[in-house]
Amino acid sequence: MCRVIDLQQAVLARNEDAARELREALAARGTVTVNLLSSPGSGKTALLEAELVLAGQRGIAAAALTADLATENDALRLARSGAPVKQVLTDGLCHLEAAMLARHLDGWLPESTRLLFVENVGNLVCPASYDLGEDLRVALASVTEGEDKPLKYPTAFGLANLVVVTKADLADAVDFDESSFLANIERVNPGVEVVFTSARTGQGVGLLLDRACAVLAGGAVHHPVMGVPSTGHHHGPPGHDHAHGNEHDHGNGHDHGPPHRHPHRDPALPPAVS
Repeated sequence: MCRVIDLQQAVLARNEDAARELREALAARGTVTVNLLSSPGSGKTALLEAELVLAGQRGIAAAALTADLATENDALRLARSGAPVKQVLTDGLCHLEAAMLARHLDGWLPESTRLLFVENVGNLVCPASYDLGEDLRVALASVTEGEDKPLKYPTAFGLANLVVVTKADLADAVDFDESSFLANIERVNPGVEVVFTSARTGQGVGLLLDRACAVLAGGAVHHPVMGVPSTGHHHGPPGHDHAHGNEHDHGNGHDHGPPHRHPHRDPALPPAVS
């Protein structure tokens, strides 16, 4: 008799176990983790650099780990902030996994770190199904990407605790329809906060840091409707289980909110908002 093994469920269940262990370890040392997800070119590196600079000015011990398939470009940019920064090269893997993140944090993350920003691989598909032990999951989209981004990637935006719109200074130039975007966000993630930012003009810079600090202080986070309590069984896209990549260093007790949620399926979207 043949036994069918759902490798997809097994991989995500294993990741969940690693995420739970990492979350507990970071909570014990008083570190809040922020997972940043977006498409390539969304402007999340520019925004993150500005947030890290502001954290330094405010005396908040923040660090950043950034993941890419290749190059150390983002880490070099982020290191200009003066915060501890580490580059992870995934050798072609399109997302980070909890065990992978834990290995790269081990022996590197300064004990004094209160906020850890994880800049995930630029991709709105694979990273969406992997809990990294984060306390705050943030989905970013630039105004240049169009108003229907949340509908095209409902898992990424549907599981976010916060949505950040970047490059807001270009909204008029690209005829960005803000009301349409907000309606689409509401369809996949009712009630989630949406903030508008521009790293170039400074608009909204500091809001991401403020939200992370609120979690650090024990504040509640938004509960996505799409999210469900962890059960150890998952039905997201298949994952991978490999030893990954290289890492390089650059630069020099809290309530962490509810456990992270994982998708079981894309939400059944209600009728379009006209």
